[in-house]
Amino acid sequence: MSIVDAGMMKALTDEVCWQAMIERDSRFDGLFVCAVRSTRIYCRPSCPARKPRREHVAFYADSAAAESAGFRACKRCRPQSVPHEAEMVEQVCRYIESNLDQPLTLAVLGAHVGYSPYHLQRVFKRVVGISPRQYVEAARVDRWKASLKAADSVTDAMYSAGFNSSSAVYDGAPASALGMDPSTYRRGGRGVRMGYTIVDSPLGRLLVAATRCGVAGVSLGDSDATLEAFLLAEFPNAEIFRDDVGFEPWVRAVLCELSGEQPHVDLPLDVQATAFQWRVWNVLRAIPRGETRSYGEIARTLGQPTAARAVARACATNPVAVVIPCHRVVRDDGGMGGYRWGLGRKQALLDRERGD
Repeated sequence: MSIVDAGMMKALTDEVCWQAMIERDSRFDGLFVCAVRSTRIYCRPSCPARKPRREHVAFYADSAAAESAGFRACKRCRPQSVPHEAEMVEQVCRYIESNLDQPLTLAVLGAHVGYSPYHLQRVFKRVVGISPRQYVEAARVDRWKASLKAADSVTDAMYSAGFNSSSAVYDGAPASALGMDPSTYRRGGRGVRMGYTIVDSPLGRLLVAATRCGVAGVSLGDSDATLEAFLLAEFPNAEIFRDDVGFEPWVRAVLCELSGEQPHVDLPLDVQATAFQWRVWNVLRAIPRGETRSYGEIARTLGQPTAARAVARACATNPVAVVIPCHRVVRDDGGMGGYRWGLGRKQALLDRERGD
């Protein structure tokens, strides 16, 4: 077979590609191109042009491969404008983020990248782990949260973020997404009480912050000033106070985990996250001490094998280090990957868990 990107094209035989071409199946657009030897033209599988004889057709992974073999793009279906799945999803995400004040239907998004609405929905959800609509809502909530602090009113922030009604805001941003009502968030957390303490730990200074509902943040760093600045950045106007006594039991539990003295930290949490983030974090908490899993393995555990990048983002946004053990996640090639509190601390945590 003349196609080739074994990772993506593994399941595509010549027969599958030919059948997709005969049926003009747009679901295969972006997965391969069809090159006709007699005309030296290549097309996308869904091209409406008259179909050639089978023996005149070869299949290639993408436009670059077909053009390297001496074929030129069809002017009717413009196959070179159809990206591969990962590239397509990246384009859709960037388009969504740049056009949040516009209608973002599947038809609009599909037209932007040359995919049918059905195919876009299926591919996007498989790659990202959520639907395009959910991504739109999440992006609008992110913009809304950022604009709340600068806007003159919640209504101004709502329209700035691309919502067209207050009900749309609350549908996309339930109370758990902010942890407080919108007006309070816009005021930088004014009226919210959050206590914290900072102590020494085997991995540097340790900050534990909590609301009345549970632990809201666990951070590691080299200085108290850096840790305090990190805490204050999200809620500059909240009533944040230091309490070195009240949080002692919670701090002791985190320190025991850092020291390898107990198998599991079971603390009440007050952290906000999407449903997908919680799913990832629950998988992390099930990883045995001293063991690691790759981003790809976690994605497969969730039943979404192509969502490794989304898993990595869920790990990167984990606000409670150690309690949710994102240090147990590594790259698919075995490399350490990233860690918000430094790779040295990540390696040290793993070494302690393994008894090294």
